[in-house]
Amino acid sequence: MTLPSLKIGDLTATMPVVQGGMGVGISLSGLASAVANEGGIGVIAGAMIGLLDKDVTKDPLAANMRALRREIQKAREKTSGIIGVNIMVALTHFTQLVRTAIESRADIIFSGAGLPTDLPKHLHEACEQKKEDFKTKLVPIISSARAASIIARKWMRNFNYVPDAFVVEGPKAGGHLGFKEDELTDASFALENLVPPIVDVARELEDKCGRAVPVIAGGGVFTGADIRRLLNLGASGVQMATRFVATEECDADIRFKQAYVNARPEDVTIIHSPVGMPGRAIDNSFIEASRKGLKKPFRCIYHCVKTCNREKTPYCIALALLSAMRGNLKAGFAFCGTNVGRITSITTVHEVMESLRREYEESAPKQA
Repeated sequence: MTLPSLKIGDLTATMPVVQGGMGVGISLSGLASAVANEGGIGVIAGAMIGLLDKDVTKDPLAANMRALRREIQKAREKTSGIIGVNIMVALTHFTQLVRTAIESRADIIFSGAGLPTDLPKHLHEACEQKKEDFKTKLVPIISSARAASIIARKWMRNFNYVPDAFVVEGPKAGGHLGFKEDELTDASFALENLVPPIVDVARELEDKCGRAVPVIAGGGVFTGADIRRLLNLGASGVQMATRFVATEECDADIRFKQAYVNARPEDVTIIHSPVGMPGRAIDNSFIEASRKGLKKPFRCIYHCVKTCNREKTPYCIALALLSAMRGNLKAGFAFCGTNVGRITSITTVHEVMESLRREYEESAPKQA
């Protein structure tokens, strides 16, 4: 049995795999277009994407918008596949980046790190003000059925809009996590327990609006067998990120990728991010110094995240992640998923996708 396709509205991904957005600068046009060319959904991370722009210190907002527009265009030049953008609700310039993604004709906006309760407003306003019928799909990233219900209710009441899909991220995901720290090891919050009730919410919406509302499951998804297990629970697709980092097409420096290859399971740690959320990362000297309180407050010129307390935070997470992306892991750290210790070499996106197909087929129940 081969992998099924994933349909989100009028978009069809021949592989039911969404490459999770990874910032700062880990998933840009290079990785996103490679995934899209393999039939998956490639995702550009919008978080402080302007740090890669030489004029970012002059005008961070303009740099972010310019860089996002540029990366979407570059991806379009490399693929005719599906290109999405991940834009965190917590970003200070969330609204402007959403408008930029819509007007740059991103196929999908994935949005988490907060509840994107007004996301459809920006799509409606873009269509009205530009006198164009933008087709960007809007997909909230959530961690509970309650959050899915709240978003759906607000979108339908305020904008007459039903989410085009949901991404549910479980506690084994990398980066910032939508859970309290004690919930990360609580079995009741395992992805397998989160998916069915969210699928129930999606099915109720389908009955009301007359179209499919697929659920995409992410966080700790690593193999084709994982994909089969989650599809059997009612998910229509999966989101994967960690496995795509150690690929030739990933936009990060080779030293960042090598940190993934070298990581052991015991190297994975939970940090207390300046953003105010727990995060999963590869432990290193930078994190250890922060843990000991050795990092000093800094002068922030970006204020990229609304929830960041610039007066008290021990370091700038945007600059730390940018340093790591560029290979300087002494000045930053690498976010990762719980399965990073299973990565043993640098490969290609094509080889990852072929492996997922093979693993999926091999995991099929044996017929008597």
